[in-house]
Amino acid sequence: MEFLSNKPLLITDTILRDAHQSQAATRMRLEDMLPACEVLDSIGYYSLECWGGATFDSCMRFLNEDPWERLRALRKALPKTKLQMLFRGQNILGYKHYADDVVDAFCRKSIENGIDIIRIFDALNDIRNLEQAIKSTKKYGGQVEATLSYTISPIHSEEYFVKLAKELEEMGADAICVKDMANLLLPMDAYSLVKHLKETVSVPIHLHTHNTTGTGDMVYLMAAMAGVDIVDTALSPMANGTSQPATESLVATLKGTPRDTGLDLGKMSEAAKHFRKVAARLQAEGSLDPKVLHVDTNTLLYQVPGGMLSNLISQLKQAGKEDQYYDVLAEIPRVRKDFGYPPLVTPSSQIVGTQAVMNVITGQRYKTFPKESKAMLRGEYGKLPGEINEEVRAKAGIAPEDVITCRPADLLEPELEKYRAEYKDIAKSEEDILSLALFPQVAPKFLDYRDNPHKEEPAAAPAAAADPNAVRELYVEDCSH
Repeated sequence: MEFLSNKPLLITDTILRDAHQSQAATRMRLEDMLPACEVLDSIGYYSLECWGGATFDSCMRFLNEDPWERLRALRKALPKTKLQMLFRGQNILGYKHYADDVVDAFCRKSIENGIDIIRIFDALNDIRNLEQAIKSTKKYGGQVEATLSYTISPIHSEEYFVKLAKELEEMGADAICVKDMANLLLPMDAYSLVKHLKETVSVPIHLHTHNTTGTGDMVYLMAAMAGVDIVDTALSPMANGTSQPATESLVATLKGTPRDTGLDLGKMSEAAKHFRKVAARLQAEGSLDPKVLHVDTNTLLYQVPGGMLSNLISQLKQAGKEDQYYDVLAEIPRVRKDFGYPPLVTPSSQIVGTQAVMNVITGQRYKTFPKESKAMLRGEYGKLPGEINEEVRAKAGIAPEDVITCRPADLLEPELEKYRAEYKDIAKSEEDILSLALFPQVAPKFLDYRDNPHKEEPAAAPAAAADPNAVRELYVEDCSH
């Protein structure tokens, strides 16, 4: 098998975002990042992923940092390298749909404060939920990386994803990202999918995976052979396991081949030396559990993202039902089928996971529906990819005529002025208004602390709610990949 491209493989390093989100519950601080920025900026990465996902919430909830200030500081410290963020389409960085004017304002402020590339995804691959974010990113001069949330099911074929990529290119995508958040894309399938995408679309293909199942390095090698343009890796101190494959290993593997990255392993070693100290501190604090470094093939068996597994255990502990863990794992694929095969990524992973837990611990399937399950079955999150089990939908009390068939955001009135009025007494900037709009439970406490420096640090909001119905709080740290 030969390389199908002679271009250097481009690298996005996730050390400032997904690496520590996946391994250390997003607990890396700005002060951990800034000392390494000069060397990171000199390496020659395609981009550095440094914002979005769970970082925004975690900054305010746990670290007492202003996420906007973090972005401005990183932009100043990394003048030569493109900065990238993860954006949940109409959900922005929160857990519900926001009106188009809020999405537009968030894109504008993200770009103004230093973001170059916005990776935009939707949990259901409903491209209507990407429309506004794509338009706004382009309007304000950002690069759109439109995303395929990769999963496996009877309807998620290679043809499904290639067709979706073509539609996203026609919507204005500057690049297509294949987002394999659960590390389900196997190496030979990666070769085939990338080759097919390269034959179908003209924009660059960017591949994102994790190493949860131990296949990530092989996935990237086969994708590189098939001509993928860019891949996500993490510097070795926070690579592998639930994080991305190690940057240094891939750079060394491709050295002297047609896909030689041209990146300097010596500079990477210098940056890694710094982050080894950070990782050691996070482990000592208990934020980085060594278990996340191990291979877990349950992901391949149950198609459950690695970060979701630990939260299922937490829910079962709260209910005193830890012995039913494997019953829940077996129930998740059944709920997923009943719900029309949504990819398991925030927020659908939380919704399907919690429904499976409730089905098992109540001893009766679909005796109880959290409000988020009902919302998904009613179409409030968008169009589910497959056929929904109508008996289940009826049990949830949803009649066929109640199902939303339009773009869900079309039902939302503009919200930005309402938020401006609501928060006029505590918001010091447009950025503060957006923080408050997305995280109304967390942001007021943080802003009060920030603006009144003599106050004691606020107690961190809980990482997981005790109530299994409170889905939006359950997997903030681990699943928003």
